[in-house]
Amino acid sequence: MAAAPSDAPSHSASEETPRRAPGPGGTTPADPDPAATAPAGTAPAPAKPKPTPKPKPRNRSRSRRPALLTTALVAGLLFLALLSAGVGAYDIPLGDVLASVQHHLGLGGAPLDRVGESVLWNVRLPRVVLALLVGASLGCAGALMQGVFGNPLAEPGVIGISAGAAVGAVAAISLGLSFFGNWTITVCAFVAGLITVASVYFLSRNGGKTEVVTLILTGIAVNAFAGALIGLFVFFADSGQVNQITFWQLGSLAQATWPKVLAVLPCALAGLLVAPLYSRRLDLLALGERPARHLGIDVERLRLALILVVALLTAAAVAVAGVITFIGLLVPHLLRMANGPGHRFLVPGSALAGALVLVAGDLAARTLAQPAELPLGVLTALLGSPFFFWLLRRTRRKQGGWA
Repeated sequence: MAAAPSDAPSHSASEETPRRAPGPGGTTPADPDPAATAPAGTAPAPAKPKPTPKPKPRNRSRSRRPALLTTALVAGLLFLALLSAGVGAYDIPLGDVLASVQHHLGLGGAPLDRVGESVLWNVRLPRVVLALLVGASLGCAGALMQGVFGNPLAEPGVIGISAGAAVGAVAAISLGLSFFGNWTITVCAFVAGLITVASVYFLSRNGGKTEVVTLILTGIAVNAFAGALIGLFVFFADSGQVNQITFWQLGSLAQATWPKVLAVLPCALAGLLVAPLYSRRLDLLALGERPARHLGIDVERLRLALILVVALLTAAAVAVAGVITFIGLLVPHLLRMANGPGHRFLVPGSALAGALVLVAGDLAARTLAQPAELPLGVLTALLGSPFFFWLLRRTRRKQGGWA
């Protein structure tokens, strides 16, 4: 008996695909390799190659920025130095300054008249060179201090260098000391600054280590004690000595001479040459003390070495120029805004920018109130305080508050 024909409904594509029998354990076998299932004599279809990711283009403008900034700083520094050498109560044209410098270097040129040569080489150039050395020392010391403490508010005065040097100078003036002749005040300021730094460091040590917070608090206490000593010396000084003390504390380069330049030159050169060698370790220290130790950095030895470099730079600068504020605080901030926090550029760049700022400040101090001269430390504080306040407000707005 023939079977009744069944209806022939339309089948979907999925129904037309033959089903696989479940494998052992009820699992469905994976899809076979296309090469294995290809008919005999037929080459398998080649697999599509994966696209190679394109390398990201390097930001050339950012990699060139340190070189451009360095070139701009050096060019600006040379121009300001030559301008400062010629501008003053006795004006010397820029071309004559260049001709005289070339003549003394044996590169041609021509000397000035007797008065011009005396003004340029005995008054102006010693002052310009001293401004270069003092500004570079303070700027570099500020960058090192901020790197060591990991705090953008740190500057050389935090650990009492400036206050200690001021105590030495005020003591020499008030007590009428003269055992080194005209160098007595400078020597006393330099030695007292170094003694103060050593005292802060050893007073803050505990268990063979020094903590940043302890260093800062010890520096605050030593600064207060130094201020009390300065007040005591001023109290016992006569009116002439009080005037001399006040003028020294305001900061000035008016007494610049070639012997003073030679006195500060070894300390400044030693510190400025050694400081860039610690740039990589400062970058690692910026990650934190514990990560820096894991990366092989002896944090305690690094901190001690850099505090000694800062003491050498700052004590020498303060001894010959008096107390000049805000250079070591503002200059590293400006360079971080321009190029970022990397110390390979920040440390030498701060030296160049500090020299540039102080040469410009000294030129302004000499010329803004002619024939009088403004104290350099007062001028830097007057200009630096509002700028620093703007910097704080800008940082606060950028971060959405301090919390």
